[in-house]
Amino acid sequence: MSKFWSDFVKDLVPYVPGEQPKLANLVKLNTNENPYGPSPKAVEAMRAELGDSLRLYPDPNSDLLKHAVAEYYGVQTRQVFLGNGSDEVLAHIFHGLFQHDQPLLFPDISYSFYPVYCGLYGIPFEAVPLDEQFQIRVEDYARPNAGIIFPNPNAPTGCLLTLEAVEQLLTNSPDSVVVVDEAYIDFGGDTAIALVDRFPNLLVTQTLSKSRSLAGLRVGLAVGHPDLIEALERIKNSFNSYPIDRLAVVGATAAFADREYFDKTCRAVIDSREQLVAQLQGKGFEVLPSAANFIFARHPQRDAGELAAQLREQGVIVRHFKQARIAQFLRISIGTPEQNQALINAL
Repeated sequence: MSKFWSDFVKDLVPYVPGEQPKLANLVKLNTNENPYGPSPKAVEAMRAELGDSLRLYPDPNSDLLKHAVAEYYGVQTRQVFLGNGSDEVLAHIFHGLFQHDQPLLFPDISYSFYPVYCGLYGIPFEAVPLDEQFQIRVEDYARPNAGIIFPNPNAPTGCLLTLEAVEQLLTNSPDSVVVVDEAYIDFGGDTAIALVDRFPNLLVTQTLSKSRSLAGLRVGLAVGHPDLIEALERIKNSFNSYPIDRLAVVGATAAFADREYFDKTCRAVIDSREQLVAQLQGKGFEVLPSAANFIFARHPQRDAGELAAQLREQGVIVRHFKQARIAQFLRISIGTPEQNQALINAL
């Protein structure tokens, strides 16, 4: 360890992202990227922005994109926050809204960045066990807390919590911020943004990485009560006052405008997911119900680690988590029909 490190750095356990292999011709089903490219209109908007204006700073408020998000979801611009990917948005949320005396609550099987942020910002937390079917039990969160956060659909399970259940969770913790992390909501769920005007303690985060195929652009957002948004703006402007670059602003704005392309590609992913689930079940796999662009599956007679290794030998990469409760599951991103068939053939 470097003698130049701050003391707290030595104890940090960083997040480990999914592998981004350098080899060509791999069927890459391990990082939940969209198999279809971004909207051609988004690509064209970014091409048009390339030029002399890149010598100038972008709009620090990203007003063009804020208006697009607000119009899309039927909210006010002062209810919208933007960041450099939803992970940056989440980092500001942890820093600005979750540092209290009580523990933060989130599921024991969930996005593995949550405990990393807790370590970074010194936030005590409790990992609340999912039930035997890997579902969130709303009643388990009805206790003193510094806040609640969970992905919906959950990751890596893909399981969806209904809006009615989200509403109950909000009602049970009126004095805490409840963050619904909706990275995958467009593949089978209804956004909780519909509830933000009724619940001042609700904050909904989303990303353009998944359903809008812009993982390489790094654009994330949050929608909630203006008081919560102001807290995030204060953090942003004390940390990085120009988070969204010029290309990202115009590309993301155009992606929100192209609803036809968005609907078509989401539908294609959903249809492929259902077909892949049926094929895997036909091979004896147990598959959790998914509302995401991935599935979580296990085989009662096959070790998940060995399956992942043997698939890799045949050029197919899936994600294997070694956490105790889920060590026999594989998380498989939905690819194109051809990629999904390559997975089935390899199995």
